[in-house]
Amino acid sequence: MTTGTPPSSQAYGEPWYWDNRYAHESAPFDWYQKYPALAPLIRIYVPHRHQRVLVVGCGNSAFSEEMVNDGYEVVVNVDISSVVIEAMQAKYSNWQQLKYIKLDVRDMSPFQSGSFDAVIDKGTLDSILCGNNSRQNAAQMLDEVWRVLKEKGVYILVTYGAPVYRLGLLKESCTWSIKLHVIAKFGPEGSSEQPARELTDPIPLDESGSSVEDVLGKNPDVHYIYVCTKLPKAKQ
Repeated sequence: MTTGTPPSSQAYGEPWYWDNRYAHESAPFDWYQKYPALAPLIRIYVPHRHQRVLVVGCGNSAFSEEMVNDGYEVVVNVDISSVVIEAMQAKYSNWQQLKYIKLDVRDMSPFQSGSFDAVIDKGTLDSILCGNNSRQNAAQMLDEVWRVLKEKGVYILVTYGAPVYRLGLLKESCTWSIKLHVIAKFGPEGSSEQPARELTDPIPLDESGSSVEDVLGKNPDVHYIYVCTKLPKAKQ
């Protein structure tokens, strides 16, 4: 499959799946990685704690709470599931630094253009790529992410998608400067295994992304982290 998507996961792209899941599973769950594992990288690319951060597809993750505990002052969270947003609004009603809003990432019109310094995505683009009209919906999402970012703002995408599946999509949609990092997947106790490479050390990227295999070998057991810095759109 051109998206690198497991064929059994198509429901991940559908809103009803998430409403149903969160109605039955209320315990916090973090997709892919938890904040302590990613914090060294986030602190590099979002260095100032007053910077405005948007977490897309937040679910019921503790990730944003842990960002606030690390000193970040404005963390806005969006999800397509009204079930989980209502639960998180109630849970964090006394946390001034956290906001939870029901929103479709393909249309974030309530946010003004250039209103965030960083957008963090752990699995939301992957979920969209599982659904119907995946390529079109992913492009709409990326256009909106690019729009709400300030110039030189960063989109931090954590994904299972190797560069051969993700680089083209990122480059087709918007104008980015892209760096790639990797992190080992969770071990059995929920912490990352011995790193395949130092998290903060970018991997050299060629145009197609094939250079990554030279560094990591075939089918490395990692999550890929694309740090996409917003550049001005080229003039027509």
